[in-house]
Amino acid sequence: MAVFTDAEITPLVVAGVPFLGGITALMMVGVLMMRVNKAPSGEGAQIAIANQISEGAVAFLKTEYKYLLPFVAAVAAFIVGILESQDAPPMYSIAPDLTDPNWAPVASLKKGGWQTMLCFLAGAALSAGAGWAGMSVATKTNVKTMEAARSGLNQALQIAFAGGAVMGFSVVAFGILGLTVLFYIFAVAQSSPDASGGQELDMRDAIRYLSGFGFGASSIALFARVAGGIYTKAADVGADLVGKVEANIPEDDPRNPATVADNVGDNVGDVAGMGADLFESFCGSIIACAALSNNLREMALPFWISGFGILAATIGFWTVSTKDDASQTDLLHALHRGVYTASVLVIVFAIACVEILFDGSKQGYRYFGCIILGLVAGILIGEATEFCTSYAYGPTKSITHAGSAGGAATVIIQGLGIGMISVLPPTIIIVSTVIACFNVGGSGNEGVYGIAIAAVGMLSTLGVTLATDAYGPVADNAGGIAEMSPDVPDEVRERTDKLDALGNTTAATGKGFAIGSAVLTALSLMNAFVKDVPYTVGTNDRALGSALTLTDPYVLSGVIFGAMLPFLFAALTMLSVRKAAGAIIVEVQRQFRDIPGLLEGKEGVVCDHMACVTMCTKASVDEMLIPGILAVMTPISVGLLVGAKCLGGLLAGSISSGFMLAVMMSNAGGAWDNSKKYIENEKVYGGKKSDTHKACVVGDTVGDPFKDTSGPALNILIKLMTIFSLTMAPVFRSDWKTYWYGLIVLAVEIIFVGAAYHYVWVVNGEECVPPEEKK
Repeated sequence: MAVFTDAEITPLVVAGVPFLGGITALMMVGVLMMRVNKAPSGEGAQIAIANQISEGAVAFLKTEYKYLLPFVAAVAAFIVGILESQDAPPMYSIAPDLTDPNWAPVASLKKGGWQTMLCFLAGAALSAGAGWAGMSVATKTNVKTMEAARSGLNQALQIAFAGGAVMGFSVVAFGILGLTVLFYIFAVAQSSPDASGGQELDMRDAIRYLSGFGFGASSIALFARVAGGIYTKAADVGADLVGKVEANIPEDDPRNPATVADNVGDNVGDVAGMGADLFESFCGSIIACAALSNNLREMALPFWISGFGILAATIGFWTVSTKDDASQTDLLHALHRGVYTASVLVIVFAIACVEILFDGSKQGYRYFGCIILGLVAGILIGEATEFCTSYAYGPTKSITHAGSAGGAATVIIQGLGIGMISVLPPTIIIVSTVIACFNVGGSGNEGVYGIAIAAVGMLSTLGVTLATDAYGPVADNAGGIAEMSPDVPDEVRERTDKLDALGNTTAATGKGFAIGSAVLTALSLMNAFVKDVPYTVGTNDRALGSALTLTDPYVLSGVIFGAMLPFLFAALTMLSVRKAAGAIIVEVQRQFRDIPGLLEGKEGVVCDHMACVTMCTKASVDEMLIPGILAVMTPISVGLLVGAKCLGGLLAGSISSGFMLAVMMSNAGGAWDNSKKYIENEKVYGGKKSDTHKACVVGDTVGDPFKDTSGPALNILIKLMTIFSLTMAPVFRSDWKTYWYGLIVLAVEIIFVGAAYHYVWVVNGEECVPPEEKK
């Protein structure tokens, strides 16, 4: 006998377990912050350097959020206007007996514009809040990690990992609490009569409104990832090219004016940016899975799995520790122990969920199998990424060897080849997971739901998984502070270098995990979009799935156009990094030239770090305008102008090409980075300052925007377009039915892009004139 009858699956039952999980995550954040705050920060120059990094990061976020306020307000108004202008509320397939010949879809009583807008604002606010909380603690933890490294490697690892875990648990806490509280409020407040569908209708409405929450999270994630990525790589490229290549001074040398901006960028890009990215994936996977559910038990399952996953991640966190003389392998195993422990516990908790919600039925255990497949896929993608990007393996070593044979050009050629071939393993893993989950889930609607619950399973341990990734920038900053601070013992820098090298590996695997989870989430959101669009063929008003045929010219046109969008998006972000980095290069060269004694290291002579911080902040928030406008407005333009079929093709094309391009760019960039680290850490091919090292520095510089700007930003692009399409699903129709609205939106998009282009590339652009022609 089941624990709950169908009538007993109430909003409280659905939201209760995840709400308690969110409270657990909040308590964990409090414990971790106490642990970090108790750790000593040291004294002297290291405090001043850490304060500069913290102030720069806060200044960036304040500027970014100030730019985002009018955008959020405009989109909120657009959501209300579009959804409330529908002819009628959407329909749901709610019936106790589908074999009843008199069965008919049930209409919602609400159009949902205002409710979706409130969810959109909540999603944006909570995503921004999670990023702020995680980054604030990360910028406090860096100097504490360096100070702990004076005592030993394990102490430094514990503090750095605790700082990174604040980001991880803030993301899951804010995400799950936001979803469950809003779900409960909307599901209970409407009180629809039983004759109209009753409680299930109210819960379906609540899930529909929550698509706005996912869109709000996506919007913040897009700008955090793009602006943060442009910031961090503009500073990094500028610091490397002038410092290491031109001036021949070490990385993080205090004489380099761009070093503080570089360390700030690690936080805004790899902590706040990655946190916002995975916040959206975490929330989006739950929303998509619930939207695809065929009954209330299936609706409750993704919430419960995510709630129990938080408990599993909490336990997994406390298993991470190492010894003071640990090798890189020991350190990696320490972090893996936390992730694998959490994954095993999720499997145990998933069995409990199936027994309670599905009474241990065969279908329940089919979904359990899909959850396991999602967990395994996440781990395998991480392992494949590590193989392609770690210098412990052949692919990255081959890039270094190519540099010894032919210089920078062969480094770039080899790295591009490695990046392209690295697409193969994750593609096989994702394709196998999708096919396996569809068949294990039971084919049909249950199979589609199985794919969605696999994405939830993959992200269920996000609290500890994100901690292993966010820990990297903390360790990197700790090493930078140690390098810039005088009188720091060599063993401290050696310990922080070990942690930093580990951070490079976890960052690469974290990006692979983020891409894999983004693809599964985007596929689930696309399926939910297809299910919800009122595309009418005959008497069937939900016929979009059968209309999306490969021979249809509208679908094919959408696929081709959608496949182009990730390349356009990546190109815009790459060009933005180059432009912003050019300004930093000029500024660093100016300070080396105009400040007497700076490059020579004369005592008492200091550079102006904050000039580079200010330049990076302005450039990054300006440059995010055009990619952001295109990502948000293109799907709605195509969907209203041409129709739902073309938009469906666009989403399929963008997911496919965006996945491939993101993997290629992230892995190529990671391999280039570690080909340089291979020389520096293992002292091979002549060590630092050798010709091979200089060639690999050039490759690393090319790879920086690949792995930290364009590649990761593509995750957000494919998720944002699918979640926005799902949010707006009720307004899309068949071919050309709403073309007048589409023409208006397209005209507004063209005007916005033109204005942004004029401001960013004309008013604040560069003058492309050869030096010989300047007067």
